Parts: sequence; structure tokens; C-alpha cells
Amino acid sequence: MPTPLIQALQSWIAHNHAPFYTPGHKHGRGMGVEFQELWQTGGLKGDLAELPGLDNLANPSGPIAAAQNLAAQTFGADHTHFLVNGSTAGVIAGILATCGPGDRILLPRNIHKSVIAGLIHSGAVPIYMQPEYIPALDIAHSVTPQTVELALQLHPAISAVLIVSPTYYGVSGDIAGIAAVVHQFQIPLLVDEAHGAHFGFHPDLPPSALSLGADLVVQSTHKLLGAMTQAAMLHVKGDRIDLDRLNRSLQLVQSSSPNYLLMASLDSATAQMATHGKELLDRTLALADKARSELSNIPDLFPLDFSQPSAGCRYFDPTRLTVTVTDFNLTGYQADEILCQQYQVVAEMPVLRHLTFIISIGNQEWDIEMLVAGFQNLAKHHRRATRLNLPVCEQIAVLSTPILTPREAFFARQVTVPIDTAVGRICAELICPYPPGIPMLVPGELVTREAIDYLQNILSSGGEIVGNADPELESLRVVDR
Repeated sequence: MPTPLIQALQSWIAHNHAPFYTPGHKHGRGMGVEFQELWQTGGLKGDLAELPGLDNLANPSGPIAAAQNLAAQTFGADHTHFLVNGSTAGVIAGILATCGPGDRILLPRNIHKSVIAGLIHSGAVPIYMQPEYIPALDIAHSVTPQTVELALQLHPAISAVLIVSPTYYGVSGDIAGIAAVVHQFQIPLLVDEAHGAHFGFHPDLPPSALSLGADLVVQSTHKLLGAMTQAAMLHVKGDRIDLDRLNRSLQLVQSSSPNYLLMASLDSATAQMATHGKELLDRTLALADKARSELSNIPDLFPLDFSQPSAGCRYFDPTRLTVTVTDFNLTGYQADEILCQQYQVVAEMPVLRHLTFIISIGNQEWDIEMLVAGFQNLAKHHRRATRLNLPVCEQIAVLSTPILTPREAFFARQVTVPIDTAVGRICAELICPYPPGIPMLVPGELVTREAIDYLQNILSSGGEIVGNADPELESLRVVDR
């Protein structure tokens, strides 16, 4: 009997390539010594259940509790929870812990789709803010403290504020300023810091959201550090989060049979950063500097640099490398396919204009050499003759007003209609390009022509969208009313 998934994994394992994607350990090279020894000596024998002495994630009092306490000390939290269902579980639990049905939560429009899942679970009402936006690059940054303050003044009875920091492009906003504003209104600040688990461990990296005043922070430890995929952490600091309600919320969204190898990898990642974090990041930052410097010497290739503070951009993560390829007259999807198939360089995220590469503690010198050589060959052999005409992401540039809450639309009676007749109707699907997973269409919002055109352009350019029942996007599920 064939085993298609196993065969696909074996193919990638055998494929010699330079990895610039998650997880951060990059094929195990960046894993902590303790976990590598566990894996080598125990292997699948470590895939155990809640046996005597192994503790219980739902109500820890033994080694899991001890590991979580060490993680809290290492990452600067008062309380830390291990997540075995990824940052998605942490984001949903954070919303459930602070918002109930009908409660308002303040959000930027460039949130991850897991936030919308949290709104559907909780019944909370989203109040969207406009993130700072660069139309020429089609990139959204963070919201500003001024935007948050104005929104809180215009919309009373907000229960919580949630922001994304850093963005997929490595940009963090003025979290300290936002926290000061939010706390004036006596409400908690939640931060989706999925891409910032390494922050705070090196002076040349942005400070962590916890150190800047956030009350609840979710980090994808697996994305940047030495943890297995799906292993993440939720950190709490201060007294604005109801810990009992948070614990009960986590039990709703976490597996009742957590994988001990995932939790062990979180324990190992904690020890690794506590003992060797700066040393590992010294090397990682040097690799990132080398890549950015050498790519800058290739004509018409532009690595983005947001190191100069601007509106919505207070800090920039130099280990996040984003390269604009439109002057090659290639889309990011086309460049990604060429780099992967012909030059064995695999990016984290292709979008219409850019390619984003994650340089982490698992990368090595030869990865950077392959990356630079790949782009040199791309510039020499694959430049297109025709000028690209690419749209901007209007859904981020212009906010839409929800007609229904995501929960109301999700549970409403629905009907599938041809895509052209869906414009002007209430969307019932959560559709987003993936990565980065920022929703283009959200349940409860009106479907716009601009959103449909943008999504169809992504599909025709070789990109991927998720959440749509019709993979060709020739039809759309809308609320039947």
C-alpha cells in the first residue's frame, strides 16, 4: 500500500537545499544538545502519554510545571504556558480569556487568520484599525499609538487590544507607546509575537513585547528557535489577565493528548537560549549581514531595510531578509519557483513583489553562499523582458466595515454563488494568501471587486490561497440573506 505523505517527506529529506523557512532549527542543526541526545537515544520511545512522573499539561504540577517556570524566567514572563497546537491555540485562548460574546476587541486589519478563528470561538466583535501602509511595496507595518488612542476614544467599552508585532517582514511597532495608551483605558494588550521568539536575547535585535509592556504574548518558538513545528509558548506578565480563565480557555483549544516530544523541544529551546542565546544569535546576525551585503551588490535586486524608524516601524529584525524582485520583471512566485527548482534555495514566503527568507540559528555559511549564488544566476539567466503590472492589496490599504461579526457569519445560513455575483454580498468564508495568512476576505465583511481581483491575481501568478471551498475561486460562499 502506498504511503504518499511519507514518500513526500522522504523526498524533501533527500533534497539537498538551503533552507530559509520555518522551523528555525533547519533540519535539526539548530536544535539544543539536550533534545538531540533525547532524539538520538530514545527516538520514538519518547512519544509517550501522561505516565506517572511525566505530569499533565492541563494541570501541571511536576516536570511540565518546572519547565514552564524556567521558560517564564528565561523569556521574562510571570507565567508561561506550553502550546502544542501552535501559536494559533495561544491566540484563540488569549481572545477567549479577555473577550466574550458581544465584547469589542481592537485589532489591526493585517492580523493572522488565527485571530478571526478566535473571534468566531468567542463571539467578540472586531473593531479594525488601519495599519501604516507602504503602497509602493504593498507592505503593511504596525499601527501607531496615535491610531490606537483615537480608536479607543471613538469606540468605548473595548475589552482588549491585540496587535501583530513583528510583522512577517520583521517590523515591530512602538509597543511601549501602544501599551501606555492601552493601559490608560485599564484594558490588556495582547501581542501576536509569533515571529519574535528570539527577541530580547541579543542587543542588536528588537526588545521583546513583554519587556515593552505587553500583558499577554504568543510566540511561535518553532519558527525561530530550536523547537519542533507546532511547539509554541504563551507568556503572561502583570495582573491584567485572568489566569484561571486563561487556563480554562487553553483547555478548550489544546489537545487532551499533548505530544511530549513537542513539549520536550520547548524545554530544550529554553535551556538553549538561556545558556547560549547571544552566542547563537551573534552568528545568525553575522550570516544575515553577509547575505544582505552580498545581495545588495546584484544589480536591480533590492533587499528591504526598515532599520530607520518610521510610522508603524519602531524596530526591525535584521535576520528577516525580504528581497524585491519586480525589477527582474518576475513575480515573487516566479522567482521562488526558479530558486527552488533550479538552484536549491527555498524561501519562507513568496508574494507578488517580494521573497522573504528567515535566517535563524539553524542556518550555516553554505546556506548563505547558495542564496547569493541563486540570485546571481537568477539575475543572469532569468530576467523577464516584459514589465509587470501588479495590483496593490486594497483590503489592507482601505478598511471595510463588517456587516456581521465573524461568528454570526460563520453560523449563518450560507449559499455558494458564482464569483462575479458575490461582489456586494456578505462573505461567509475566511480566505487569505498563505503565507502570510493575513485574511483578504473575512466572514461578515462585504465582498469587494478589489479583493476578488487581488486573490485571482495571486492564483494566476502561482500563489496559494487557503480557506476557500472552491480552489479555483470561481465561486464563493456568502451569507444567504
